[in-house]
This record gives sequence, structure tokens and C-alpha cells, in this order.
Amino acid sequence: MAQRYDIRQTYDWNYLHAPASPPAVAVAPCPGQWRFCGIPVASPLGVPAGPLLNSRWILHYAALGFDVLTYKTVRSAYRACYDLPNLLPVERGELREEGHTLHAASGSGEYDSWAISFGMPSRDPVEWRADIGRARQGLHSAQALVVSVVASPQPGWTLQDVANDFAVCARQAADAGAQVVEANLSCPNVCTQEADLFLSPEAARLVASTVRAAMPDLPLALKVGLFPGRTCMEDVVAAVAPFADAICATNSITAKVAGEDGLLFGGLRRGIGGRAIAARCLEETALLRRVLDAQGSPMDLISVGGVATAQDVRDRLHAGATHVQIATAAMIDPMVAIRIREESI
Repeated sequence: MAQRYDIRQTYDWNYLHAPASPPAVAVAPCPGQWRFCGIPVASPLGVPAGPLLNSRWILHYAALGFDVLTYKTVRSAYRACYDLPNLLPVERGELREEGHTLHAASGSGEYDSWAISFGMPSRDPVEWRADIGRARQGLHSAQALVVSVVASPQPGWTLQDVANDFAVCARQAADAGAQVVEANLSCPNVCTQEADLFLSPEAARLVASTVRAAMPDLPLALKVGLFPGRTCMEDVVAAVAPFADAICATNSITAKVAGEDGLLFGGLRRGIGGRAIAARCLEETALLRRVLDAQGSPMDLISVGGVATAQDVRDRLHAGATHVQIATAAMIDPMVAIRIREESI
């Protein structure tokens, strides 16, 4: 039986109550030949950083039709999760720009989007390194394990210090069994230096080059947020192209969230995931493909944000994505990839 992340419970509770064993379900084959950062995989379907807290969650979704599994972002030191709510359903609508205000969903009805407020927690490196090994061992040969990493800036750190911390995590992830390392350059829910590195070509280049020097033997993907325009996108793509093998977009779109008594989360913006951002993220994928092609970049393009159906997957591939990742829809309905594969993409 497929298990879902319980949004009423804490991150730590869900970590400890991960599925005990992978479900036994029939998974339809996906026609075609697919590669992720050069690695042969059985389909273009994956799960981005976020839902897969540990190896048991990894193997759970690996049995449910996903072939590229991303281990939730890890750090070089333990980091606690924000208080509940970590996933707060929001009313249905469409979000196309940063900074708007959405309303929290009322009641317990159906929802397809939520505000995300984890703060990129991380288990201790001793724990996550061992657990990555278990995840890698449990995947079959046509699946790939990605590990998402991020720096943990301290007071007084320079940008080079931040890049060095990324590199430490990346090397540890590689040594633990990652087949691809993803440097997370975008987290809308923190207020320190690691939050919006993707907006600076110089910062993105420094992180990418430092990680590449520390980890020359594995593919490197870069996770980015919503670019403010084509010029910024072009500058960042050009800056990281010599070092990265893939770019993954879009890491949510931010909004303030209003409840019955005013703004939630202390009035701070939170990343929104799910159907609310689908149309805008499809447009971003298409624009990124045009930019990559114009620059002659061989980087893979991983599309994420609001994907929920077989048609969504087809649209992202048609827009130029080489791989498609599903987070919110997969957490709400863990069987979503099964149905997508049955419809054929």
C-alpha cells in the first residue's frame, strides 16, 4: 500500500515513520530511451528534492514508477526543521509572479497546491551519509540517485566560504553513493546567503566551479528558482555552463499566505508548490530551453513545478525538458506516476 507524507505531523515524525518496505505494485514500462545526466534510466519521471526524506522514502517512490530519485537536501551539519505547518494547503488559483498573497485553504477538502515551510532541515552528516548508501543499494540499474546539497552560512562567511561548504557536502554525498549531486541554489524559505544564489551569475559560477573542483567524477545539477527575466537567465546559464551538467527549474514561486486572522509565517513569503505554479513553470521551461539552445549549451534541462498528469509531462518534454520531476502531486497521490505511465508519455 502506498504511503503518503502526513502533513499534520512534523518533519521528524515523517522521517521516523517512513514506509517500512517498498510497495509491490505493477509499473508499466515507459517507451523510449531515456538518460539522466548521461545515466540510462527507465523513464523521464523523477522526484525533486523535498519529499524523499531518507532511504525508505526513496525506495518507496522508486517502486511507484519514479526512476530518478532526489534525496532531500542535506547540509554539513545538523539543521532543525521549522515548526508546523511545514506544508499548508492554499486555495486554488494561479501564481505567475513572486510576492503575491494567497489564502490558506479552509476546511479539509481537496487541494492541489501548498505553501512549503521546512527551512531545509538536515540530519547529521554521519546519519545521512550512511543512509544515502542504503538508498543507492536499493535502487535497480535503470534508476538514478541524486543527492541535493546546500551550504549552511555562518556569521562572517564570505561567498567563497559558502562555496566551500557546498563542496564539502557534495564530496561527502558523492563518496556516500550519489550518482548525481544537485547544488541547491534556491530556497525561498530561508533568509541567509544560500537563499537566492541563482540570481547572481558570479555567485552561481563560484559555487558551481568550487563544487566541480571538489567532485570532478560525477554529474552536477543546479537547482534554481524563478528568474526575474531573460537577461538574468542568460547570464547565469553562461556563467555555470562550463561546470554544470544540468539545470533544474523551477524551485517553487514565492507568495505571502493569509489566514483568517492575517498573514501567516510571520508575514514572510513561502515557496508555493503544486498546480498553482504549473502554467508559469511550463513557460520557464520553454524559455530556458531557448536560452540553452541559443548558447549551444549541452546541459540537461530538468523541469519541475506543478506537474500532475501525463499531459503535463508531455508538455514539459515538448517544451524542451529532458527530464520531468513531480513533488506536490506525488505527495498528495503517491500513485500518480503509475497512472502517468499507463497513459503513456
